[in-house]
Amino acid sequence: MPWEKQFDSEAALEAAMKAFWARGYEATSMQDLTERMGINRASLYATFGNKHSLFLAALRRYDQHHRAEYLAGLAARHTPKAAILTTFDNVIHEATENGARDGCLLVNTALELSPHDPKIAAVVGQALSEVEVFFRERVAAGQATGEIPAHLDAAETARALLGLFMGLRVLTRSRPEPALLRAIARQAEALLG
Repeated sequence: MPWEKQFDSEAALEAAMKAFWARGYEATSMQDLTERMGINRASLYATFGNKHSLFLAALRRYDQHHRAEYLAGLAARHTPKAAILTTFDNVIHEATENGARDGCLLVNTALELSPHDPKIAAVVGQALSEVEVFFRERVAAGQATGEIPAHLDAAETARALLGLFMGLRVLTRSRPEPALLRAIARQAEALLG
């Protein structure tokens, strides 16, 4: 009789993603994962492979649901300049008002694993390139409407915004001081004229 999966793999993957997000890759044990996912080790290995392949699947899930969908929603709901600034404001709000210290799983992973894991570096690199594209497209759209000055180089501005955003994400974990974080957001706004 063939093995039949007795759990919701999407819910289990979401639980694994949250476990990795909370503790990082190295600090999350297989015991942590099976407990959080509500499955046994045999089911975990049969469905997701090893810890590394589970982490890659969880990271891709995070990228799709927490980065791609989030940025698409901002682009749809806000003017170009407001969409950019809202990315910064929302991070600051989460850190200062809600006390969220988990940061961004992509940024956390960039710091923990990307330097020595090419597969993970590729996923993180692609996601961060897409954040840069979001900024560049919003700058160009704002220039087309006159909301952002036309003299700015959209690509260079997007790269600078990405650097500020990455710094902001790191600082929300280590120094979530409102004045510090808001200074970064003010620099992002200043870049946009």
